Amino acid sequence: MEHKAVFPEGFLWGTSTSAFQVEGAATEDGRAPSIWDSFCRLKGRVDNGDTGDVACDHYHRYAEDVALMRGLGVDAYRFSVAWPRVLPRGRGMANEAGLDFYDRLIDTVLEAGIEPWLCVYHWDLPQALQDLGGWANRDSAGWYADYTTLLARRYGDRVKRWITFNEFSVFTLFGYAIPWAAPGITDRGQHLRAIHHVNLAHGAGVDAVRALVPGASIGAVHNRQRVLPEGGKPENAEAAALLDEHWNLAFCDPQLLGHYPPRVARAIEPCVKAGDMARICRPMDWFGLNHYGPIFARVNPETTWGYGWGDAPPDSPTHGVGWAVFPDAFRDELLEITRRYRMPIVITENGCGGSDSPDESGDIVDQHRINYLQLYNASMHEAIRGGADVRGYFVWSLLDNFEWGSGYGNRFGIVHVDFESQKRTPKASARWYADLIKRARSAT
Repeated sequence: MEHKAVFPEGFLWGTSTSAFQVEGAATEDGRAPSIWDSFCRLKGRVDNGDTGDVACDHYHRYAEDVALMRGLGVDAYRFSVAWPRVLPRGRGMANEAGLDFYDRLIDTVLEAGIEPWLCVYHWDLPQALQDLGGWANRDSAGWYADYTTLLARRYGDRVKRWITFNEFSVFTLFGYAIPWAAPGITDRGQHLRAIHHVNLAHGAGVDAVRALVPGASIGAVHNRQRVLPEGGKPENAEAAALLDEHWNLAFCDPQLLGHYPPRVARAIEPCVKAGDMARICRPMDWFGLNHYGPIFARVNPETTWGYGWGDAPPDSPTHGVGWAVFPDAFRDELLEITRRYRMPIVITENGCGGSDSPDESGDIVDQHRINYLQLYNASMHEAIRGGADVRGYFVWSLLDNFEWGSGYGNRFGIVHVDFESQKRTPKASARWYADLIKRARSAT
């Protein structure tokens, strides 16, 4: 594979995690419950009744995990701050012990020669704020702005890469319309309000970081996957079009173009007040993309919006967890983002799951993941050659972790975690990724 002609100078290689998925220490040092702590305790919502109480114990083992990253040779570590760890009630008095943890983490990352990329929000709203209406309450934009201000003042002397939110559409759609994620509400009005208030929060967060962190580079992470009608059937076309707006456009378009897409715009109009769109559409430095594969939609009149998840064509190639593999869709998405938004792109998540386990010798040979990453990196190369301005690539994920509704049964890490002993073991994919980084650097 030729790297010299593909990667721009300064191209970044990284790994990503998120607070709730790896930290554990759910009740230590003043941390209060998040909506995901509550959701995990609802019967049947998470496979095997798993919780994030311990997860990967990153709260205590972060130094070991940073050493693993250093061994991989990555340039950057994308992590998130747990809102209920630093502001247990979501607002008001800060928790010094929680803030101190991220001081230690950031300093350790920097000492390893790795750049910290701080994501302000990765789905773990404090339960105390959900009790006040959560993202369906317009005050949530102000709560978020205050929280972001706290982080920017505390860490802005060392952290220059800031991410306002991770995957806006996932936590709003699955949290307020399809009950697959916290807080598990199904209400069309609350879903629309959550979309708009999260957009307002994003704009307020951009302004807070811009004002407080000299030289800040600010982005937001969007999950974008092409939405196709299941089976190519005409009766599924409108379902696919509406899901496409909710999934791919309801946040990118207002944040970067200043307006909602047409179907969402008509429905969300009662939520929009004078000046709101200007507050949402703030100057950004780069576009964060999480991508795994396309989505197939079908008509389902029993759901909140009349659409449901469909199945990929039965002859589609699949990887470890049965997801269809469509590397060309990754290339096309990078080119479409370039065309539509004309911004530098950082791939902030890409990877695949599996049921990886050690063999008799203790090795974890996750060839399916290596195959997937090879295919998707090749598609990234094609997109760059086609004009996509891609500046970095972060694999999801550093560690096997708590995978939301899948609990611990679906492993996405390039490092295996034994959740009983917390032993970390790099998989074959970790060695492959380290070698990829080394070869890419040597070619520039």
